[in-house]
Amino acid sequence: MAKITLENLSHSYHPTPSSASDYALNRVDLVWQDGGAYALLGPSGCGKTTLLNIISGLIRPSQGRILFDDEDVTERTPSERNIAQVFQFPVIYDVMTVFDNLAFPLRNRKQSAQAIDRRVRHIAEILEITDLLDEKAAGLSSDNKQKLSLGRGLVREDVRAVMFDEPLTVIDPLLKWKLRSKLKQLHQHLKLTMIYVTHDQTEALTFADQVVVMNQGQVVQIGTPVDLFERPAHTFVGHFIGSPGMNLLPCVVRAGGVFFGDHPIAVEGPARTPSSADTVIGIRPEFISIGIDEAQTTPPSIIPATVTSINDQGRYKIVRCRAGNVLISAMIKTAPPALGEQVRLGLRRDQTRLYADGALVS
Repeated sequence: MAKITLENLSHSYHPTPSSASDYALNRVDLVWQDGGAYALLGPSGCGKTTLLNIISGLIRPSQGRILFDDEDVTERTPSERNIAQVFQFPVIYDVMTVFDNLAFPLRNRKQSAQAIDRRVRHIAEILEITDLLDEKAAGLSSDNKQKLSLGRGLVREDVRAVMFDEPLTVIDPLLKWKLRSKLKQLHQHLKLTMIYVTHDQTEALTFADQVVVMNQGQVVQIGTPVDLFERPAHTFVGHFIGSPGMNLLPCVVRAGGVFFGDHPIAVEGPARTPSSADTVIGIRPEFISIGIDEAQTTPPSIIPATVTSINDQGRYKIVRCRAGNVLISAMIKTAPPALGEQVRLGLRRDQTRLYADGALVS
């Protein structure tokens, strides 16, 4: 296991980068503690796989250093770094049995037959594939093939970190839920440093203790799943995480107050921004009520709106409303209003945040 430190890291695939747009990965400074579970989350092309491949040694960064337990490994190969990597598509040998697939990395390291048998059976038991040890890998179902691929990454006891590059993308949704739960159990059992790359917020938020949200080659926010949901540091995080994401409402700041159109809005935190800043109000649909709730806002933040659509999600309903030219989503558990009805939206002050040029005003 290893503490992983990234110092002043950046990377460009351009031979002679001259501007920030030439970089697939802009400056990154991170410390991941030994034994932690981390996720790199962001849309396709944001730089998360580039960062993972730099950590694993498949790519040498254009700038900066990678340290494992304060030891510089920037110039070392993946094998010298002693890491395991699990990819989107299972990396297994179809002609071998499940046992031989799991044993292969250990045999390459000249371990004894007894030690190999003990370790293989231990990992197989954790992954719940003990009854498949004598089966040929070619005949396995897709989820068991990916379990086997995970096992090949976890079977070495001396591995310092395990990297997962979107390992559940091609798995059926029901099986994906099971494997995601299994990964969390594996981390809790083995206490390995694990880094998980995904564009799926559910995978990241259920697996990781800390999530690194990336966009356009930059780290936008690092935090716990609760941090990212309840207090996004950037409008991108608020909009990207959540289903639906955070409402972002254009606003102006004047005389120490925040206004959506002519409507005063009480926000959590200060209402001071540079006059040139592009300002918006951010609030999640979960914290908008349809009707006035005087207890939640003092004075109440009320926006008149018209209901344009209702999406029934079973346990709750997503009601979309139009206020002027702006669409606002509210998530409610009570009976919804009728389509076309005029409503008054109440915004919870403690969950209504002000952003300037994308960044949270704190």
